[in-house]
Amino acid sequence: MAKTAPVFHDTASDPLLQPFRLKHLTLKNRIMSTSHACGLVEDGMPSERYQRYHEAKARGGLALTMFGGSSNVSPESAWSLPQINLYDERVVEHLQRFSRRVHAHGAALMCQVSHVGGRGEPYAGAALAPIGPSPVRETLHRAFAKEMDEHDIARVVADFAEAAVRCKEGGLDGIETFAGVHLIGQFLSPATNRRIDKFGGSVENRCRFGLMVHEAIRKRVGDDFIVGIRFVIDEAGPHHLTFKDGLRIATIFEASGTIDFFNAIYGRIDTEFKLAADCMPGMASPEAPFLARAGAFKQAVRLPVFHATRITSLETARRAIRDGLLDMVAMTRAHIADPDLVAKLARGEGARVRPCVGATHCMSPLRPTCIHNPSTGREAALPHAIERAARKRSVLVAGGGPAGLEAARACAERGHDVRLCEASGRLGGQVLLAAQASWRSELAGIVEWRARELERLGVEVRLNSPVEAGSVECDTDIVIVATGGVPDLDWIEGAEHCTSVWEVLSGAAPAAEDSIVYDGTGRHAALTAAEAIRQAGGEVAFFGLDGHLAMEMSYAEQVIWRRRTYVLGIEPRLDRRLERVRREGNRLRVTFRNELTDEAEEHETGRIVVEHGTRPADTLFHGLADRASNQGVVDQKALVAGAPQPEAVDGTFRLFRIGDAVSSRNIYAAVLDAFRLCRTL
Repeated sequence: MAKTAPVFHDTASDPLLQPFRLKHLTLKNRIMSTSHACGLVEDGMPSERYQRYHEAKARGGLALTMFGGSSNVSPESAWSLPQINLYDERVVEHLQRFSRRVHAHGAALMCQVSHVGGRGEPYAGAALAPIGPSPVRETLHRAFAKEMDEHDIARVVADFAEAAVRCKEGGLDGIETFAGVHLIGQFLSPATNRRIDKFGGSVENRCRFGLMVHEAIRKRVGDDFIVGIRFVIDEAGPHHLTFKDGLRIATIFEASGTIDFFNAIYGRIDTEFKLAADCMPGMASPEAPFLARAGAFKQAVRLPVFHATRITSLETARRAIRDGLLDMVAMTRAHIADPDLVAKLARGEGARVRPCVGATHCMSPLRPTCIHNPSTGREAALPHAIERAARKRSVLVAGGGPAGLEAARACAERGHDVRLCEASGRLGGQVLLAAQASWRSELAGIVEWRARELERLGVEVRLNSPVEAGSVECDTDIVIVATGGVPDLDWIEGAEHCTSVWEVLSGAAPAAEDSIVYDGTGRHAALTAAEAIRQAGGEVAFFGLDGHLAMEMSYAEQVIWRRRTYVLGIEPRLDRRLERVRREGNRLRVTFRNELTDEAEEHETGRIVVEHGTRPADTLFHGLADRASNQGVVDQKALVAGAPQPEAVDGTFRLFRIGDAVSSRNIYAAVLDAFRLCRTL
C-alpha cells in the first residue's frame, strides 16, 4: 500500500507561499531553482529547448529560476559540456526572448555569470589554456592552469562586467557570480591560491580579485540591477576554507556594498567524489545535509541567504523558511521532477507533487532528464500536461512495474476507463528489487506516487491477477503489455547452476552464502546483490565484463558504488567475460575469459550469482498479436513525433508493449515508453 504524503492544508499562511522583497524586486514566494548545467545549450546559446525547460518551472509557480551553471565570461572558460557564452553579443537577443517568456508567468529570471578558471578544459571550445591564480591542477577536470598575470586579471574583470551588462540588456532581473571552485573561489581558497603578490597570502589579498570583479560589475550595471554571489561557506577539507574563513570573507564582500545576496553552498567539487557528495548528493545522502550550516551562516551575515542541496520535500523547505534558516529555499532537482510543484502546493495538493527520489539521473549525459518525469528537457515534444481524449476508451494494462503504472496513469489522465492487472501481490516490479540497496530505498517513491495517482484517477488495480491471452475481453479498446522481463541466463553454458540476482534480492535464495557475483551490464543489480551478500555475512568475489565499475550509471552513482566496494571490502575484478559454469562435487567451477588478454581463468565457489539484464516476458504479447488490429506494431515515426498511433480499422483492440517487455533497459526508458505512447492514445 502506498504511503500518503503529508499535506500542509493552510496555504494562505504557508511560509513557502509568502512574498520576499529582494532589494527593489518582489519575489512572489520563497521557492526558487538554482543555476545548473542542464545540457540544453545550443551553439553557446540558451535557445528554444533551454528556455522551455525553465519556462515550465515559471509556469508551475516558482518565484525565481536561475540558469547558466555556468555561463562563460571569457573564451578560455570552457568545458566539454555545452555552456552559455556570455562573451558573445548574440546572447542578448536570446536572453530577451527568455526574459519575456519567464516574466509572462510572474517569475523572476537570473543568470550565473562565471569563469571556470583552472577547471577549464584546454581541448574544449576555443582550445585555449586554462588560467587560474596559481598553476594548480584540479583532479576532476585534469588541467594545468596558467598562472594569471595582471593583464589576465584586468581582462577577465572587464569580461565579467561586459557579461553582466549583456544580462541586463537581456531583460534579466539579476545575476550571481560563482565563488565555489570557479575562478573567484580559486582566488579565495588557500588550496588553489599560492600567490605571494597582492592577490595572495592574506584573506584580504585573496579577496581582491573577487572584489574587483564585483566593483566592475556594479559600476557597469548600476544599483537597479540585482547582483549576488553563489558563495562557498565551508570547503570542508584540510588546507581549504573553513566556516570561520567563509564568514570573514562574507563580511568583506558585504562591506564592499557590491552584492545583494548570498547563495550558500558547502564543500568542494574538485574530485568526482566531492562533486557527488558535497555539490549534488543523491539518495545516498540524507535530505538537506548542509541546511543547518547554511542557517548558521545566515545568522552571521546581513544580506539575504539562499541555499540549495538536496532539499527535496516541501516539509523540509517549509522548515527552512519558517525557522529563519533561509530567505529563499532552492528546490532545483525537485523542480526537475515536478515543475508544477508550487502550483500544486498553492492549490492545497502538496501530496500530488511528483517526488525527487535522488536518483541523480538528471546528472547523467541525458541531463536534465528525470528518472520518472519524461517531459523534463523534452517540453516541446512531450509537454508535461496531458490533454483529455475526444473519445473515452477501455484500456487494459498488464503489469504493475514502472512502465505499467505510468501507462495506466497517462491513460487515466486522458479520461479513459483503465484497468491494471499485476501478477504479483505488490505494485512496483523491478523497482522493489532496486530499492533493496542500502542507499536506494527512495526509489520506492516512483511507485508510491503513481499508486496514489491511480487511486485519485479511479483506476481499477487488481493484484495477484496475471492476464491470459484468452481472457482479454472483446470490448477492450487498447491492451498495453508491460509484463517486464525475466533474468537472462540461458546463454550461459551451465546456466542450471547459476543463481540470478533477483533470487538473492527477493529472498528466494539465501543472501549469507559465499558467492561469485558476475556483472554483465554495469547497472545496479549486481552491486546491490553483492552488497546484500556481504551485509548478510557472506564472502563475495566480484567479476565484471566492463573495464570500469558501474559503467551504465551516472558519475554520481558510480562514485557511491566505488566507495561502497571499499567499505564492504569487495575488490572488483574487471574485463572478465563469463564463459562456463560446471559442478564439481558440491562446488562450482567458473570459467572467465579476460577481455584484454584473451586468457581463460577458473575460480571455485559455492555459488555464482549472475546479472545479465532480462529477456522480455512477452508470452502474453505474442498470444494477442494476431488478434490485434495493429498486430502489436507501433508506428515509430508517430511515437517519436508525439503524434497519435493509427486507429483500429476492424473493430478489434490495439495492442502495444512497453518497457522491459520490449527489451532490457532502465526505469527512465520504461516510463518514457509509457508516457509518450499513452499521452496521445
